[in-house]
Amino acid sequence: MGKDDAGDRDARKAGGLSRNVWAATVTSFLTDVSSEMVSNVLPLFLANVLGASTSAIGLIEGVAETTSSLLKMASGWLSDRLGRRKELAVLGYALSACAKPFLYVARTWGAVLGVRFADRVGKGLRTAPRDALVADSTDPRRRGLAFGLHRAGDTGGAVLGIALAILILRSIDGTGSGLDRAAFQRLVLFSLIPAFLAVAVLALGVREVRKAGRSAGGSSSPGIRQLGRPFLLFVGIMVLFTLGNSSDAFLILRAQDVGLSVASVLAMMLTFNLVYAAVATPAGALSDRLGRKRMLLAGWSLYALTYLGFSLAKAGWHAWLLMLVYGVYYGLTEGAAKALVADLVPARARGTAYGVFNAAIGLMALPASVAAGILWQGVGGWGGWGASAPFAFGAAMAFLAAILLGLLPLQARQQEA
Repeated sequence: MGKDDAGDRDARKAGGLSRNVWAATVTSFLTDVSSEMVSNVLPLFLANVLGASTSAIGLIEGVAETTSSLLKMASGWLSDRLGRRKELAVLGYALSACAKPFLYVARTWGAVLGVRFADRVGKGLRTAPRDALVADSTDPRRRGLAFGLHRAGDTGGAVLGIALAILILRSIDGTGSGLDRAAFQRLVLFSLIPAFLAVAVLALGVREVRKAGRSAGGSSSPGIRQLGRPFLLFVGIMVLFTLGNSSDAFLILRAQDVGLSVASVLAMMLTFNLVYAAVATPAGALSDRLGRKRMLLAGWSLYALTYLGFSLAKAGWHAWLLMLVYGVYYGLTEGAAKALVADLVPARARGTAYGVFNAAIGLMALPASVAAGILWQGVGGWGGWGASAPFAFGAAMAFLAAILLGLLPLQARQQEA
């Protein structure tokens, strides 16, 4: 009992991981190629071309992520209820792909908000079912490896996407140092190709998984109580951590603030993602041996030091170096956190658990990003303590969350694969 129909059968064929894990990884790779061609210059486009304030940028990112978060909870619960993950995941990727072309015609920050809203609706639909599908398709002893590989694929796509963005911008003016509407529109057009390829890979490459305790059309649906106290306490600590984790758009703006050009910002993000991709898979596998909690504590400590560094940065090379450390943080924590969720909850409630986990984090995106914008620049005559303020606040929240996580006893459930 507990074996899946599609995943475990071919798990020995490719590094001990199932076809579903590899297909989800390729899908995320292509999606990030598309997303990162645009997302890293989007805050610069908003600020420099459309004239949006940092508080408006914070509002855009916060509303987008909050929308995504609410849907993550619903889609995760629905995938448990229906006993099916694939259709929701494919629908989510397709919706995000269809939203991207509208960035081409966006001429106000309100229009960008609308596009980001639609894109995050797609992310909200796909994330929890996809993560549950990866967990369902993987032996518990290899979950850290599976989620680490998935994050490495995601980040490898980011590396290629940023590299392509640099090449495209350089093809326009020879240096890639500037960004105008025409350059941004060209990036949007090129980003559509990998976005729609990703949808095709997931639709054709993934097989639905059947697990014990989860059947299509089942009458019982998992509730919050089934997730257990350790999981809920872990989520509570994640909420505290995320309150200080504003959108990475502010890191990009901070890098520009200390002297980096558009081309240098993209190169900085390229190296960040190279580090992230290199660390994610071995760190995920290491969490299978050393434990998820240790990896998270190490990562959160690095995060706190990185954000403290950003608050004190005075030169472009400071931001560049700090982003390298930031890549290590991501590599250490992303796969371990996703694997820990599956460790702490029963198999029949994984979709719900990933929905709650992702929703709790995402719901903090709105207050975190809006607060960062206000701390930096202020709004309505209130706030505005300068560029260092949001990063000092983020460092303090991370240190506090790490202390609480260190005190929390976490015991993985004994459950079927």
